[in-house]
Amino acid sequence: MIRVLFVCLGNICRSPMAEAVFRHLVDAAGLSREIAADSAGLGGWHIGEKPHIGTRRVLAAKGIRHDWLTARQIAPTDFERFDYIVCMDAENLRELQRIAPPGKKLYRLLEFAPDINEQNVEDPYYTGRFDHVYQLVEAGCRGLLAKICEEHGLPR
Repeated sequence: MIRVLFVCLGNICRSPMAEAVFRHLVDAAGLSREIAADSAGLGGWHIGEKPHIGTRRVLAAKGIRHDWLTARQIAPTDFERFDYIVCMDAENLRELQRIAPPGKKLYRLLEFAPDINEQNVEDPYYTGRFDHVYQLVEAGCRGLLAKICEEHGLPR
């Protein structure tokens, strides 16, 4: 099983959106027995909460299931359990680098979306731009899935 963890600041906007979108793409590709996804936040402010209403609204409008999502905080064991740890912006990356074991490879989601002219997935908690964030997340998740399939010899 290939395991992917999406990380943002509080695990109520961007990372749960990415988890739901990525799982949707994995299921559509028939790869749910090969690839699993989860999400977590760097902070623990929202532990146990459902995603932000803006995230839920966008996912529902796109027909993407999200009813199982609840916020959690990243744990030290996550660095061992997950093959791909994918964060949303440079600030998340710096914090992950600070707490990750030496040599652990970390990614920003938009590394997998070369056609997007942005490096960071903005935080819609502050901007309110959930539809724009969805576009970024979907592009990054599509690219990430393609990369995983290529690296692991999985069908696409």
